[in-house]
Amino acid sequence: MILYLHGFRSSPDSFKARMMADAMTQRGLADAWACPQLPASPREAIALAMGIARRQLQGADSPRALTVVGSSLGGYYATWLAEQLGCKAVLLNPAVHAPRDLATQVGEHRMYHSDAPFVFRPEYVDELAAIQPARVTQPDRYFLVAATGDEVLDWREMRAHYAGCRQRIVEGSDHGLSDFARWMPEVLDFALGSGHPPPNTISNP
Repeated sequence: MILYLHGFRSSPDSFKARMMADAMTQRGLADAWACPQLPASPREAIALAMGIARRQLQGADSPRALTVVGSSLGGYYATWLAEQLGCKAVLLNPAVHAPRDLATQVGEHRMYHSDAPFVFRPEYVDELAAIQPARVTQPDRYFLVAATGDEVLDWREMRAHYAGCRQRIVEGSDHGLSDFARWMPEVLDFALGSGHPPPNTISNP
């Protein structure tokens, strides 16, 4: 089962989310896929994601039957959920220090895929700080995909924060992982338990 959490100002219409949804459908696993539209409020986003995750885990033999895949800010949320639930997580260019990074984004914005208004309020920074994990436990539950060409977030912070976890360090690329098609099979193998990506791997573009 996979719960996909999109990034800041993004949506289930992001190309990575749609690509993974299509792949799950092709595998006959559409019912094991969830990708909600997250509210702007981190507190509300986490509550929504936690509710979905708990429903997905009903009847499961182990919390590791669920993998939360998070992109950018969604990676920050995914880490918190994995620590709370004991499930697995895949982090795609995750925000490591979200309160610091998102403090600069307080104000009015537009959604990337719909141009709908999006307001990030000052109190949302405090909500992010309230769910910041000090560290990750059980590193084998995590898989980091970080691009050295990320123009928004520092991949070195990602590598350090998820030290000891499985890592795919992509040389080049960008924050959105525009070459995600290359890495998605590895993500799905880890998420669905059909294989294990090699640890601490650096890949040329």
